[in-house]
Amino acid sequence: MEAATFAGVLGAIFGSFLNVVAYRLPRHESLITPASRCPRCATPVKPYDNIPILSWLLLRGHCRSCGEPISPRYPLVEALTAALCVGAVLAHSSAAGIALAILTVLLVVPAALIDLEHRIIPNRITALGAVLALAIGFALDPAGEPERLIAAAAAGGFLLIAALAYPGGMGMGDVKLAGVLGLCLGASVAPAVLIALLAGVAVGAVVIARKGTREGRKTAVPFGPFLALGALVAVFAGSQLVDLYVNHFVH
Repeated sequence: MEAATFAGVLGAIFGSFLNVVAYRLPRHESLITPASRCPRCATPVKPYDNIPILSWLLLRGHCRSCGEPISPRYPLVEALTAALCVGAVLAHSSAAGIALAILTVLLVVPAALIDLEHRIIPNRITALGAVLALAIGFALDPAGEPERLIAAAAAGGFLLIAALAYPGGMGMGDVKLAGVLGLCLGASVAPAVLIALLAGVAVGAVVIARKGTREGRKTAVPFGPFLALGALVAVFAGSQLVDLYVNHFVH
């Protein structure tokens, strides 16, 4: 219980930083300086007004200095990240499993937000994710690293084929993210990718149904959020889904 509480507090703090990442990284701004400030009056945010979730509630979603509305996305991302980190701790028993699950959460949240707004998944996210995943894997579970490396190659290779076959529907950022997810999830990346593909097809079908075939096919739908969805399902139920498939279709 103490571990879950710690993960929740840490997750909320990380969620606050992920808001900064999602806003500044695609704009090629520093993640460190300047300090957070109101976009309207440029007043720096005081430390006591920068407490995750709580400050937004106390300020009723407005800047203390000028009253400019603060998007509810900020506390929602903080709360979501906190909840997912708590879930990651509760869903896994090993140190490696917990660490890689939390890393997955911290990777896919900003990747999905940025892809939704800018249609890109920055290399700085996937590169850092790959380095951290390898470091955690070799440090905490070296015996499981070969499986994760194979999973990374398989997931990334599968989406690379899709990207080459249909360049308009898949980007290299998606390919790199899938590879990093393989390093984090191991065999559980298989249901993650499958869920992402099914969700993408379902949303694409809805878009075509609403806009018509011609206009629907021209509508760009980022794939990163679907990969994020699949990854989060895999964090909590990936091993069970793999076991279900093996028990029912392999034996």
